[in-house]
Amino acid sequence: MKFFQEEARHTPIASGADVIVCGGGPAGFAAAVAAARTGAKTVLLEAHGCLGGVWTSGALSWIIEADKPGILSELTETLDSWGARAGGDELNFGYDVEAMKYVLDEISHAAGIQTQLHTRVVSAARDAANRMTTVITESKSGRQAWNANVFVDATGDGDVAAQVGCDFDYGHPETGEAQPMSLMALFTGVKLDEIEEYVSGGRRGRAAERATYPNGHDPRQALLGEFERAGLSPSYSAPTIWCIYENLYALMANHEYGISSTSAEQITSATMNARAEIHELARGLRSLGGRWAQFRIVSTGAQIGVREGRRIHGRYSVSLEDIRSGQKHSDAICRVRSGADVHSLRRDEGGFLSSAATAVDGRARGDTIAQVNPYDIPLRALIARDVDGLMLAGRCISGDFYAHSSYRVTGNAVAMGQAAGTVAALAAKSATLPHAVPWSHVQDAIGQLNLICEQKRMQVTDVQRV
Repeated sequence: MKFFQEEARHTPIASGADVIVCGGGPAGFAAAVAAARTGAKTVLLEAHGCLGGVWTSGALSWIIEADKPGILSELTETLDSWGARAGGDELNFGYDVEAMKYVLDEISHAAGIQTQLHTRVVSAARDAANRMTTVITESKSGRQAWNANVFVDATGDGDVAAQVGCDFDYGHPETGEAQPMSLMALFTGVKLDEIEEYVSGGRRGRAAERATYPNGHDPRQALLGEFERAGLSPSYSAPTIWCIYENLYALMANHEYGISSTSAEQITSATMNARAEIHELARGLRSLGGRWAQFRIVSTGAQIGVREGRRIHGRYSVSLEDIRSGQKHSDAICRVRSGADVHSLRRDEGGFLSSAATAVDGRARGDTIAQVNPYDIPLRALIARDVDGLMLAGRCISGDFYAHSSYRVTGNAVAMGQAAGTVAALAAKSATLPHAVPWSHVQDAIGQLNLICEQKRMQVTDVQRV
């Protein structure tokens, strides 16, 4: 590889804060709200043009493990008030992507967060005492430096932690392969009454994406049959539809295998390949005529959905044994119920769940992992091991390949972000480090935050009644 030597330069300092959150997805949004409501001056930096990450830029349209108290409960109630929640139940539900963007803006603005979109963190620094001090961003404003007392890495791929020098794991422990990526699509032009047998969740659909269907009917396999009838074989062999509104649906039918989440070149190729496949699938369904004749793609995700990136080393690593045994912790910040969801690492494995995975209710998808019992994520897994003053939130927390496949879903990410932001604020306000904040203080602060969220949730409910 050849290199270009840049000239030394002075980078302007854009802002200082108590807490800087890098990444505004489900975990980062929650971390910023928690930090601000705990009394910290908070900056939230996001690379895309909206908050929400995979929820919005990724057009995910479905939240799993949504039964978390605090910020997620408030968010759910607010979406309800907008008529933007699409069926499901307290554990899993669909939502309107565009409404989600606005709701996240409103909540973050009301919390007093300084948000800057279209801003990517490209470098990070620590001092001689091994404490993280600064992140460097690039945007239309040029190159800027941002200082804080405590940082939260909610980038999904652990970009900031890697930039500042933290060790990490990536992919399968034997091969290094990561789970495939998927590009989501929104579509219209069909009638729910005519395609209901192919709909897995949402309005009038099943509550859970892997529910037991009447008479053994599985809408994913029924939909696969329609694609095959059109002469197509989707890269994801369990294509899934969620109904958002009577005339708006979400589709997941794509897998991109062997892609590194840390390579812009590979992600670009995967995104373009995925978009091409989605439009090919759309043309195939239209060719069948009848119920599919007016099928039209409304949009595809602005970013491809990444299941797996770096797993940053923390002060505790959630393990396969933890999820098998239902490990509980005195410093628990999130209870996880999702099964080990390891999508096939290669298309020749079938494009569905890998032989490493088993659903949470014990229905075998393979023979490697036994039934997952509800287990705890401890706060220690959110505290970076190799540098001080850095919290982790979302799928980049400390855990192994198999545990990650369980805790990575976005409902859990919100709970992790809520805890990370709270601890970051407590540490910043008391001029200490996250690992030195007494657990009793964390419990009290999260309890107070949950009360604030509940009050705001009830205010939304009262407005709905009026």
